[in-house]
Amino acid sequence: MSNPNTPGPTSTPQVTSEASEVTAQAKIAAGDVAQNAASDAKEQAESAKSSVADEVSDVASALRTAAEEMRSGSPQERTFGQIAEGLADASDAMRNKDLGEMVNDVSAFARKNPLVFLGGAVLIGFAATRLAKASGTQNQRATLHAPGTERHGDFS
Repeated sequence: MSNPNTPGPTSTPQVTSEASEVTAQAKIAAGDVAQNAASDAKEQAESAKSSVADEVSDVASALRTAAEEMRSGSPQERTFGQIAEGLADASDAMRNKDLGEMVNDVSAFARKNPLVFLGGAVLIGFAATRLAKASGTQNQRATLHAPGTERHGDFS
């Protein structure tokens, strides 16, 4: 006689079926999580790309303004104007290309011109470091001189 608490021969296929179903559901859930993460990452990257394009456009605008204030026809005026146009074109290209195209373009440029690419990367790194230090100093000054903050002694 069989005990009602003892699994019979029909329960093994049922357990296997349930395990397969749970595994399938876990795979679907993992796929959904991965898809959501990829979508979120793409949105963040697009937002960052847009911000960088805006910053480049602002720099181009500032260079155009500086060029207009220089003596007409001077080498400096022409140089600033050319740099401004190049930056404006780069800003437009950033807005109009998706990230995959931009990565492919940068990779192709780096393969064709490795020294120029490395030099540009060093310059960008240097500029970013200077910008970060400058903004950190400004934030520190704003905190030190904010109303209600007192300094006792010299902590510099």
